[in-house]
Amino acid sequence: MRKIYLSVALALAAIVSAFAQHPVADSLDFKSRKLKVEEVNFVSSYYAQDGHNSAVTGGIGTEKLTDFANTFDIFLSRPDRANRLHRVGFEIGIDHYTSASSDKIDPHTISSASAADTRIYPTISWSRADDQRHYLIGASVSLSREYDYFSKGAGINFSKFSKDNNREFGVRLNTYLDTWKVIYPVELRTIPGGAGTIPNPAATGSKPRNTYNASFSLSQIITTRLQLSFLLDLTYQTGQLGTLYQRVYFQNNSEQVEHLPASRFKLPLGLRASYFAGDRVVVRAFYRYYADNWNLKAHTLELEAPYKLTPFISVSPFYRFYTQTAADYFAGYQQHNLQEQFYTSDYDLSKFNSHFEGLNVRFNAVNGVLGIRKLNTLELRYGHYNRSNGLYSNSLTLAAKFK
Repeated sequence: MRKIYLSVALALAAIVSAFAQHPVADSLDFKSRKLKVEEVNFVSSYYAQDGHNSAVTGGIGTEKLTDFANTFDIFLSRPDRANRLHRVGFEIGIDHYTSASSDKIDPHTISSASAADTRIYPTISWSRADDQRHYLIGASVSLSREYDYFSKGAGINFSKFSKDNNREFGVRLNTYLDTWKVIYPVELRTIPGGAGTIPNPAATGSKPRNTYNASFSLSQIITTRLQLSFLLDLTYQTGQLGTLYQRVYFQNNSEQVEHLPASRFKLPLGLRASYFAGDRVVVRAFYRYYADNWNLKAHTLELEAPYKLTPFISVSPFYRFYTQTAADYFAGYQQHNLQEQFYTSDYDLSKFNSHFEGLNVRFNAVNGVLGIRKLNTLELRYGHYNRSNGLYSNSLTLAAKFK
């Protein structure tokens, strides 16, 4: 995997280098309206977590997991004959993770489901901005593949700007069509038969899951120091929403796989504010209310305060508080009863509070960072997360932008 990451990084560096070596040609290409490299981004992050409420083993056991994620994207642009700016983006993401809890699907072997797996997810996007008519339209397609999962996605978006650019209204529509390979816990892959046990017919094949999302946003500059944004997301999911290799243990110690309704409607509402407190400080605040038809309700409050140490270096401490109620179908290990129609012991659907805090350091310079002329921005971000039910994690992210 490291060879793949290095090869892609070198290829992107070569593209940036080639672009940097022809400034005269770029200045003359406007008439022929050729594509030019606008920016290249590279993001690499490492995430590690642990806890003691694994859904794979019915709400008990280790939740140890590590994830090494890398994304590369390149954006090209050109104006058309009407002087509208077209922008094309190509992105590839590669994640490699290990999961001790997923290895418990079949504890006698290295689980083929997710003990260790690699996810690859490419995306192609396009947008067209018309400054004279004050609007932007765009579209995207994406794919994502793991051992037991394949997803196809498509989206369109539209933004309208006021004449003075103080107001923006945006709409984004996305759909994701997923297919899950059916994987049961090893002990539930057979059922009693006439002469012993026979293969469980429910433990084979594949299941669909479709997600439809509509996002709306309204941003307004209130004063020279204050900007507000209002956010609304509508999400509808249908299909196999339960994870079939997650166990549920009942009060009589019997066992089944997680079973959840075949549809879910989500409604998040958000408010974002940015206040420029001075030449060196920006205060950013975000609040979100969430509710769905599984009776899970949540509140999120996030604060970040970037501070400029110099014109080129800023530090941003951040903190996020989150609280949610339990979904109607959640109960812990051996707490469900046999009369229930739907059941899960996944603590992501339990009642809990969480805290996430950290620091972001950003280096930004028009003439380049660390002596690299095209390296416009370099960021390093660390975050620590902990839940009231014992789950905790640490993450470290490095992001670089070439322009």
